[in-house]
Amino acid sequence: MKSINYLLCGAIVFLAFCTSPKREIAENPETIEVEEEWVELFNGKDLTGWTPKISGYELGKNYKNTFRVENGILKASYDEYDTFKTEFGHLFYEKPYSHYRLRMEYRTVGEQTPGGQTWARLNSGVMLHSQSPESMEENQNFPISIEMQFLSAYDAEDRTTGNLATPGTHVEKDGELYTNHMWYSDSKHYRNDEWVSVEAVVLGDSIVHHIVEGDTVLTYRHPQIGGWELEDETGWVEDKTWVTEMNGTPLKEGYIALQAESHPVEFRKIEILDLSEEYK
Repeated sequence: MKSINYLLCGAIVFLAFCTSPKREIAENPETIEVEEEWVELFNGKDLTGWTPKISGYELGKNYKNTFRVENGILKASYDEYDTFKTEFGHLFYEKPYSHYRLRMEYRTVGEQTPGGQTWARLNSGVMLHSQSPESMEENQNFPISIEMQFLSAYDAEDRTTGNLATPGTHVEKDGELYTNHMWYSDSKHYRNDEWVSVEAVVLGDSIVHHIVEGDTVLTYRHPQIGGWELEDETGWVEDKTWVTEMNGTPLKEGYIALQAESHPVEFRKIEILDLSEEYK
């Protein structure tokens, strides 16, 4: 009887794990039903809680009013630019997170700023598990992070959104280290000026889901630092002596930052559901 009781208890524990909120969140992010206490990160009025870091300028300098709020919309705008050079911008939220769901709506608008790189047309994104803005070098174009990339489609061709870009990072795909800079999703295609609803489910350094209009379009595991020593161009970091020591370091938490890469983009309804208590 004692062995039967042990087996019964073990089965109960196993079933409890299989149906736990943690497992449900990790494996089926679209279907989870937990008590939701979403917090607005953007107040719809101003940039309170957010700090710009634009390449070539000190932290907090909002060069040419790149980031602004108009009519309840947070915008990356370039109407004060004559030419875009390398003023890649990131707007950082004030605190880091480890386990969370982040959702927002975005749309690209208008035309790309003259001088912008071809790949940056109709291109933006949100940086997840980013290094702090204070730790970035003045001329650093992109923070160490995992990026949920937002692309709009050209008139004559299709482009997926909710892709993964990896500035200074690697992830695991199907149990193998994925070292390519880009991993394209299987999302539907969305045009310029079209609002798109996106969500990132980020669970420490275990698993990340990209969700577009309610569909999980990309999933990967174990984000970690890596890859910068392979970059020959400037604009990453000047001091690369630490790279070999940091390679493979798990990204367990980090900052959230909205991206500006030369094409005007707008954001709204930016909110977060902090799951850190679920994963203590």
